Amino acid sequence: MQHEIDIDFDFRSDTRPGRDPDVCSPTLRRYHSLLWSKPLPCGVSFNLVTTTPGIYLHHKSPLGEYSMASDTVIPDFSTERSISHLIEQIPLAERERFDRLSYTIGGMMIFPGKKIDGKMTINGARGCNHRIKDRFDLTVECIRRHYINEPSPLEDTLLRYGAFFRLFGDFRGYVDFFLLQDLVNEDYSAVRFSMPFDDFHLWPMPTTVAGYRSYRDHAEAFIHARNSRILKDVERREGFASGEWRT
Repeated sequence: MQHEIDIDFDFRSDTRPGRDPDVCSPTLRRYHSLLWSKPLPCGVSFNLVTTTPGIYLHHKSPLGEYSMASDTVIPDFSTERSISHLIEQIPLAERERFDRLSYTIGGMMIFPGKKIDGKMTINGARGCNHRIKDRFDLTVECIRRHYINEPSPLEDTLLRYGAFFRLFGDFRGYVDFFLLQDLVNEDYSAVRFSMPFDDFHLWPMPTTVAGYRSYRDHAEAFIHARNSRILKDVERREGFASGEWRT
């Protein structure tokens, strides 16, 4: 699998101009299928196929049926008018570097893509909620709280998809499955935030140029770390499949 996963690949490069890589990049879809088709904590494989008509990624087993969708989870806030004056002060080369990195596999996730009761998916809710504003660290904090039955701005949405989250057992299981360890502390008890956090009371977007750069630096460090973790996981799984891996 290793030769099939390029952690530097920019998913915009095989997507037609003006289209969304989360929907239209064939490489991204293939990578998601390769990476996340693996055993769940219970031992059952979360096989994700790309051949079901009308469904981005599809899983069906005795554990249930899930339609999954891709989400670019690290926003650069370039479309946020309220902070456009800040971003305009960042040199174009810096902006392009961040934008490109966010479209590598370390900046991508999958979430259930089928609406329940006609209400928003996780992808939609985390983008529209004014206390989250698409930030992945805040989304993961909501997921952490979901697992310990604590309220969060995404509480109702995550509860609708409770069956999906139960597949991973607990928060540690979810983090380990999707290789998000660099976004939490060592004992998985807290999320490492990219900006100061005050129980969702603070405005979730940067308010100064320095604040934006700090947010960006934290986000870039996470993507780089997750890309490396993805590559190591691919190597481990290849070694295991060939009978060479030991632990």
